[in-house]
Amino acid sequence: MGLTMRIEGTFPERGVVISNHMGYLDIMVFAAQHRCVFVSKAEMADIPLIGWMTTMAGTVYVERGRGGSALRARGELHAAADAGLPIVIFPEGTTSDGTSVLPFRSGALAMVLEAGQEITAAYVSYRLTEDNGPGVTIENDVAFWGDDARLFHHIFGLLALRGIEVNIRISDSPIAFTAEELHRKQAAIEAHAAVVRLGSEHDIVTAAP
Repeated sequence: MGLTMRIEGTFPERGVVISNHMGYLDIMVFAAQHRCVFVSKAEMADIPLIGWMTTMAGTVYVERGRGGSALRARGELHAAADAGLPIVIFPEGTTSDGTSVLPFRSGALAMVLEAGQEITAAYVSYRLTEDNGPGVTIENDVAFWGDDARLFHHIFGLLALRGIEVNIRISDSPIAFTAEELHRKQAAIEAHAAVVRLGSEHDIVTAAP
């Protein structure tokens, strides 16, 4: 796809990577860095092309409100950890245009905390290094977000763009939570703050958890 990637930091060999989420490109970008397993809401599996892509990437799907699904997901996460595969989660629960980091949902985060996994913050952003014409922006033409976004229209438009650069910043050390045992909501707030700190130089706006 002609993406240029700039990486700051080292992808952890084990544990969990927690990141903001701007669109389907994020999955490809993280998978290109290291063999890993993703966690996603179950609805993702039904999206044309993206569902196939996430399934082939070894995604663990979780159905919200289904206790059996959560139990099965925990088992799959333990299996990934036992196999030495890092786990990537996007706890915003949806994509955004990258101008803010949305509040983190606590479900997937709670599962990895219960498993005793170290959690490392990451931040992904994109920029255009070439002129693609008037009105072309990262927010509208690279990020994939919004209920009215049309997938295949977006993909074809994306493939026509030139000079897409992705920047990934990975923290030097796992998140130091304020206590060994935190309520899941507080853990989500502290993880959100760690990701926001990594993206602060990009002038992001913090959406309050």
